[in-house]
This record gives sequence, C-alpha cells and structure tokens, in this order.
Amino acid sequence: MKFNAIGKAVALTGAVAMLASVAACGSSNSSNSSANGTTEILVWAWDSTLSRTVKDFEKANSNIKVKVTNAGTNKTEYTALNNAISAGKGAPDLAQIEYYALPEYQIREEVEDLSQFGADKFSDFYTPGTWSSVNLNNGVYALPMDSGPMAWFYNKDVFDKAGVDPTQVRTWDQFYDAAKKIRATGSYITSDSGDAGFFDSMTWLAGATPFSTGSDGQSVTIKLSSDSKVKTFVDFWQKMINEDLIDTKTVGWSDDWNKGLNDGSIASLLTGAWMPYNLLSGAPDGEGKWRITQMPTANGSETNAENGGSSLAVVKTKDKAKAEAAYKFAEYACHNSKGIKTRVDGGAFPADNDTLKSDDFLNMTTLTDSDGKAHEYFGGQKFNEELAKAAANVSTGYKFLPFEVYARGVFGDEVGAAYTGKSITLAKGIQAWEKNLKDYSSQQGYTVK
Repeated sequence: MKFNAIGKAVALTGAVAMLASVAACGSSNSSNSSANGTTEILVWAWDSTLSRTVKDFEKANSNIKVKVTNAGTNKTEYTALNNAISAGKGAPDLAQIEYYALPEYQIREEVEDLSQFGADKFSDFYTPGTWSSVNLNNGVYALPMDSGPMAWFYNKDVFDKAGVDPTQVRTWDQFYDAAKKIRATGSYITSDSGDAGFFDSMTWLAGATPFSTGSDGQSVTIKLSSDSKVKTFVDFWQKMINEDLIDTKTVGWSDDWNKGLNDGSIASLLTGAWMPYNLLSGAPDGEGKWRITQMPTANGSETNAENGGSSLAVVKTKDKAKAEAAYKFAEYACHNSKGIKTRVDGGAFPADNDTLKSDDFLNMTTLTDSDGKAHEYFGGQKFNEELAKAAANVSTGYKFLPFEVYARGVFGDEVGAAYTGKSITLAKGIQAWEKNLKDYSSQQGYTVK
C-alpha cells in the first residue's frame, strides 16, 4: 500500500483552514431525483481523496451519479452549508464535516440519523475515538472518514544533540525537563501561538470533560474553570510559556513555521496522525531525521486524544432516494474496503480497524511523493505502527459544544494574549473564553449549567 503526496491536503483536516473556496452551488438537496431513473447527488468535501472513489462507485451503482465539489475547507464550508440550509436551496446531499463540528448539525436536526440505513451496526468497524464522535444522542449522524489520533513527531537529530530520548519521555514533567534541554541547544521543543483545536486535544488528553450537551439539545454545561483536568493542562502549559520553553511567536502553518520544522529550530510537534505528508512537503530537509512516538501524558498513563479528523454526513432531506443514494456513496467511501483503500492509498489516515491492523499499512517505511519517489522520511521506522497504536489508545469521554465552530473562532480573541503578548495568564484567558461561551449560549437560547 503506497501513499501519495498529492493527498497531503487530507492531512490538513481539522488542522488549518485553507483559503481556497468556491461559491455554494448545486440544486436543493430536497429536489426530486432525475426522471430517467438516475439519482444525482452533490457532495461537498475538501478531502482530495474522496473524488478518487467516484469512478468505481458509479461503475457498481450505475443509477447514481456523484458530483464532488470543494466548497471550502472546514469553517468556510460550514458557513456556506449553514447559508444553504437556511435558504432551503443549494445545500449538498452529502457533506464532509469534522468531528468537532458534527454536534451542531445533529442538535439542529440538519443531518440524517444513519441508523435507518444500518450504520448503527458499524461500531466494531471503526476506532473508538472516531465512532464516539459520530455516535451522538443514541444515533449515528455520519460515517467516520478519517482520523487524527495524536502522536509525538520529533527531530531525532535535535533530541540526540540534547541527550533526550523521546521514547522514554512518558509524563508531562519529563516533557518539561526535556524542553529545558532542547532549549539549551537553541531550539524549541514545540510551538503553540494559541490554537483552539490543540487546546481541546490536550485537555482531552488530560482527561478533562469541560463541555456537554443535554440529550434534549437545549442545555449546555461549560466548566472550563472548574474542571481539574483542564487546570492540569493550563498549569503545565503556563509553566512552559513562562520559561520560554515553547515557541509562542511562530504561527502554525505559516512559512516561518515550516522553516522552523525544516531547520530544526522547532524540534517536535504534538499533533494528529495526518502529519507525515505535511512534514515531507513543508520540511524536506528533515528527511531521515524525524521519528514518531506516543504522546506524553499528565501522569504517564497510556491514553490518547484526537486532533482533527472528519466524517461524511447526509444532509437532511425529504427526498428518500437522494438520502439513500448519498448514504450509499458515504458507505462506499468510508466502510467499503475498496473505497477505503483508494482513499488511504491517496494519503488519508484511516478510521477503520481493519486497515490499521493490515500488514501493508503497518509495515510502511516510506512516503511516496507526487513524482513517485519514495522517501524514508522517518529513517526507516515503521511509523504506522506507532500511529495505529495511538489510534487504539484514544479515550472516548470528550464531548464538543453544539457551537464548537464559534467557540474555536473566538478562542484567540480571549486567550491569544496569553501566548503572544503574555499580558494575561492562560488561566485568565480561559476564564474570559468561558464567559464568552456562556454568554453566547444564553443568547442562542440554551440553558447554561
């Protein structure tokens, strides 16, 4: 099984909002199916591998025609999707929705419960983290498309210079000690200029449960300040910021960030399993130097969190034929072994257990670029063995807000100064963020607990 760097756009799922977008287009998803017996479905997705599955799907389903359109990445697509749903026209039949954003559409009853098609029988097929992300309020509201279990990507040359073996760093206290040694070499152990998704993932990793939504969808619990596990991460990260042990000035996914990864001044990343091809393209001089190991945790326990990943959801419609056709395509791309292989070969990180256990996947030691050249970027390491283990260790208790897109959008407004200007503490910024979220909850008609 080979990956192709053309699929590197997949790796950005949940990590960074890309600038490219297209206008919301297509007919209303509630329109009737074609009179000639062929059902045409419109799919919105930024994932570059999804379109590769269309040809074989249509060959096996001659009565369904699929059009895949990039309506923008994550927040850009969600804005277009919300506008189309509100207008009652122009919405797709199937939409790529990240796990953190899916609860919003489920609470507003804008996506179909796929249990009606038998998707509720798939729990053992997917990894625990991805399945729990689509299994909401006793229904299945999307099929897992890919995943982003966290892993520790590190530049072995820099760590060797500092005398640190990341495979022996299992706790956050040990990570702190390692960070001081890395800083003494002139590099930073990692960077964070205030990323909401990273904050969510790290508090998830700590075992925090700061958010929950009542089964009625009307009550919201927000306890960022009172959750002891949130405090565990905030105190740890504040110490790192105070002692200049992490790069808080370089913005993630910027040219300077890639330069730091390339020259070793940013020596490691705590991020999702979708990262390999981004390193290959963004930090080419790191080839052979980088490795992957498990995430250090607050107490050294073997647990993990997701950082990114997305699903395919059937947009609510009165047209049963449209819904069935959309589900069939989602099932092919996300549950059928041939469809999954096509996507994984294109660079997607799998959400299913079968692929994660396959020899072809686990034995990979190279990444293949767009010219077909193989690169042992991770120095011959069977890197997918580590990433598969990371996926198996994801805990399932973390919940997102029913307005998570808004929450992440205002994180920087309230908390950003704790990273860049350092004019407030991280704890104070989180308190301000919490107040913002509670006020917004009330304004939106939720009962805040």
